[in-house]
Amino acid sequence: MNLLAELRSLVAVALADLGGAAPELLDMVRSAQDRKFGDYQANCAMPLAKTLGKPPREIAQQLAAALAVQPRFAELCEPPEIAGPGFINLRLRNDVLAKEAHQALNDQERLGVPLSKNLKTYIVDYSGPNVAKPMHVGHIRSTVIGDALARTLRFLGHRVIGDNHIGDWGTQFGMILYGYKHFVDAAALQRQPVAELARLYKLVRQLVDYHAAVVELPKQRAAVELRAAELTRLQAAKPADPKETKKHEKTIRQQSESLADAREEIAGLEKKIRAVESDPALCKLAGEHAQINAAVLAETAKLHAGNPENRRLWAEFLPACRAEIDRIYERLDIHFDTQHGESFFQDRLAGVVEEFTNKKIATLSNGATAIFLDGFDTPLLIRKQDGAYLYATSDLATIQYRLEQYQPAAILYVVDHRQSLHFGQLFAAAQKCWGLENVALTHVKFGTVLGKDGKPYKTREGTAEGLDVLLDEAISRALAIIAESDNAKESPEFTPQERKQIATTVGLSAVKYADLCQNRESDYEFDFDKMCATKGNTAAYMQYAFARVKSIFERGGGTAKLAEDRAAVPQFTHPPERALALACLRFPESLDLVTADHRPNHLTAYLYELANQFSAFYEACPVLKAATPEQLRTRLQLCDLTARVLKQGLGLLGIKTVERM
Repeated sequence: MNLLAELRSLVAVALADLGGAAPELLDMVRSAQDRKFGDYQANCAMPLAKTLGKPPREIAQQLAAALAVQPRFAELCEPPEIAGPGFINLRLRNDVLAKEAHQALNDQERLGVPLSKNLKTYIVDYSGPNVAKPMHVGHIRSTVIGDALARTLRFLGHRVIGDNHIGDWGTQFGMILYGYKHFVDAAALQRQPVAELARLYKLVRQLVDYHAAVVELPKQRAAVELRAAELTRLQAAKPADPKETKKHEKTIRQQSESLADAREEIAGLEKKIRAVESDPALCKLAGEHAQINAAVLAETAKLHAGNPENRRLWAEFLPACRAEIDRIYERLDIHFDTQHGESFFQDRLAGVVEEFTNKKIATLSNGATAIFLDGFDTPLLIRKQDGAYLYATSDLATIQYRLEQYQPAAILYVVDHRQSLHFGQLFAAAQKCWGLENVALTHVKFGTVLGKDGKPYKTREGTAEGLDVLLDEAISRALAIIAESDNAKESPEFTPQERKQIATTVGLSAVKYADLCQNRESDYEFDFDKMCATKGNTAAYMQYAFARVKSIFERGGGTAKLAEDRAAVPQFTHPPERALALACLRFPESLDLVTADHRPNHLTAYLYELANQFSAFYEACPVLKAATPEQLRTRLQLCDLTARVLKQGLGLLGIKTVERM
């Protein structure tokens, strides 16, 4: 049972009697912050009092009375208590907690988690790397957040299509094709095709950026001079009306910030130019390939037009690139239901443009085909002047295909927050053309992975560390921690092979968990020391909590079989027992939070709280040395339930557990 959902349904009945059953009021029925006041709190009396024009405490008394007379409420809870200005404290009956814990114990597959009432078909679009470039730390966020959402939705009974929309087309391949034709090391390509293709991409990207920077730098310098002059003028001026002072100061701050941004952009352009001109070999190549920008676009256009040589090379490069990406996914235990590259949708692009044009949604603008949308300052381009298609065209074709193939109720795009404008326009265009009244298009945006300098990894330039290297480092650090701990024992417990197996699970878990425990819209620093810490809200702490529970059963021997007594209902004799049972039973609530706004950190926060609750229980309540057989059975059952919830919860995050650590 979902206890919170059950209580909210009862509060909804009570609110209806008072004329205030708004959804936002029900959201104010939540788990209590301080357990000494109860298990749950209904904090809806205060806002309802404002609506009804009555004192909050009076409203709380009326709500409490309306709850108390409901037979179902009396079955679940002790009489409600009113605190402060109008908080309603709700405490579950001990026999209800014991019964629900018993049912969860006997539910081997779902641990008492009900299926969602409104089952839907979800498409979760996540990961989406570009081929011919090694996966790097920047791919972590989309990959693990999307995987966790897909696993959670699927566990709740929804039909889920995990879709990896791979970048295997476009300008990046124009760069690789140009690089192959001019700079390839044939022997290196034979030995390590992906590494050589990545080198070619990085080299061509650097030359392209160099020439673009040479053109752009004088323009930016001139713009900075104008901005600096304007800032000087503003700083010297004083508003005639003192009331305008704050507004004037705000304008100065904005101009200063704009000038600082422009100067930082100039510094970036200068750095790109320096990197080439300070390297004789690169400088020579830049001179020899002065028209590389146009040449890359020409190679891209030839590929898209079906040029036999470019298509042959593209088809030759692709299998090794896809195999390398799949190897990383296998290592991370990431799986998809379908994987299509952008190339898969190319035969739909002309038809999409034609449909938008025929419906008068897209029009010609300076020779390009554009969609002008309400609420957006710039149009969404779907075909350039030269006839080339854009990302937006491909993304619209992908939506069209998904609608036909899967008839989804929702499509979740787990993509960097910097793509917010693109997805806002994309969704508006799709809805304008195809209606989509019954299809929710959602951009599940996330923040940036930062380096130790506090700045985003530079993925376009190819300077972000390869994901393989980072995963190896995480495993290496986990192995060092495990070896140090094991060597400190009087008699080491693990063989070298066992240490390596445990370290692999713990290390990979550390990388995933460190990302998933963040609010997804926040930036975070990729820090191995924090990731691999054995204390705090980390994967290692979760793994340790699970292993500690398992060690109780290992030490208990035959006595531990008492936990498998499915007929016996737990009997709580100490508060930590009750608290742990309640913590276990709040598992469904955490999953509801995850699906409500697509944030896996709700689940990590819950698991961390559960692990802490188990720690408090473990310290206060001896298990194998319990005073009575009944007490022993109850405590073993609670240990069993805790371990299974931890394992299931971590599993929904794509994280495996270890039984010894």
